[in-house]
Amino acid sequence: MSALVLAACDSDNNNAAGDVPIIGVSSVQVLHGSPDAPPVNVSISNRQVLSNVDFKQGSGRLRYAEGTYNVSVDGIVLGATANVINENVAFPPEAIITIAAVNTAAAIQPIVISQPDTPVTAGNARLFVLHGSAAAPQVDVYVTPPGADLTASAPVGSFAFGETLGPREVPADTYQIRVTLAGNAGAVVYDSGDVDLADGSDLVVAALPNIAGGPSPITLVALTGSGSIELRDVNTPTGLRVGHLSPDTGPVDILVNGNEYLTDVPFSAVTEIRALPADTYAVTITAANNPGAIAFGPANLTLDAATWYSVLATDFNANLSVQILDQDDPRPIALFAKVRIYHASPTAQNVDIYVNAPGTDINTVDPTLSNIPFLANTGYLGLPGDDYEVVVTLTGSKAPAIGPAPITIEDGGVYTVIARDPLPGEAEFGLIVLDDSLVEVP
Repeated sequence: MSALVLAACDSDNNNAAGDVPIIGVSSVQVLHGSPDAPPVNVSISNRQVLSNVDFKQGSGRLRYAEGTYNVSVDGIVLGATANVINENVAFPPEAIITIAAVNTAAAIQPIVISQPDTPVTAGNARLFVLHGSAAAPQVDVYVTPPGADLTASAPVGSFAFGETLGPREVPADTYQIRVTLAGNAGAVVYDSGDVDLADGSDLVVAALPNIAGGPSPITLVALTGSGSIELRDVNTPTGLRVGHLSPDTGPVDILVNGNEYLTDVPFSAVTEIRALPADTYAVTITAANNPGAIAFGPANLTLDAATWYSVLATDFNANLSVQILDQDDPRPIALFAKVRIYHASPTAQNVDIYVNAPGTDINTVDPTLSNIPFLANTGYLGLPGDDYEVVVTLTGSKAPAIGPAPITIEDGGVYTVIARDPLPGEAEFGLIVLDDSLVEVP
């Protein structure tokens, strides 16, 4: 496996303070580290300098003259903004200032850390590490040659939430970063795998909550000077959901790498999202109990870590196809629900979709989404948690083809809603409402 390369890029030529003279300059960078908070806009002294910064994203370095500045962070909530942080922060001269918004959305707080803005010694890399995960306990951090025995190694240090280690220089080389419970070298809770620390790298690294599944409670995000890069735990899984959405196809068996994964799956059945090791898998769909009647595959599907996939058998049997929905935005937001709608009804033409309060007469409102074609994925939409009715009509019509179908969604939930053909023996089209949470399989 190739090593992840971390190198610093000098971005200090961006003077975010406009015409402020470059005298006694501070370099300022911002990190979104709140796992369930929405994307944010950041303003410094009433001037917006960053927009739509999402969780685990960090900025490049912005240059300011020394002084005290007001730093304001506004969460983006369903098309509006709400101020969540408003602090006066001192920017000392010749310093790198990192402002991290951490903790949950309900308890979001700024952590401001500072280090001297001095050159890194030739041949070295420099690390300044922040414990930014409120839910994680005190831990020890090891930066060692790959494969080193931790029981024979000394940790860089031990720290708890809000504390820092460093800044410290190490020779530029390939390392393995591991985090253990404090005082217990055998209790590894994070493993970076091989990481190349390039000559001259000047990195601020934050331990943040891991929301991508797997055994590690944390992930690492490195601010490089021009942006950020995530260093996931090597055991971060992928996620796989499979579904049978072909209305005239009988029950099927699904094989992964030649082994039975699910058997006798009927039309309209869709599984939960199951955690699997990230890898390339050979997926085959056959008629139930008839391995020679192959409907699809074997096809090699590369499933990446921290990305969750829905593999869906769709369309009528004569045109059977497998559609793959990448779910690269599974993060729950505490302040609203995220819902996407997938049109999987081959009988229906292009459709309009209405999502409204119960009892709404759709003749009095415009569709929420218009002219959605077969196999279209709307992407995630933000909605307040509440009770709704979903109505699907042919485009331009007010006659319901589906619904009104009641659904209940909650703030912090992530959902997929699938429009399907009628079940065998029935005349009504229907909806499948799915919870897009990862299920860890023992």
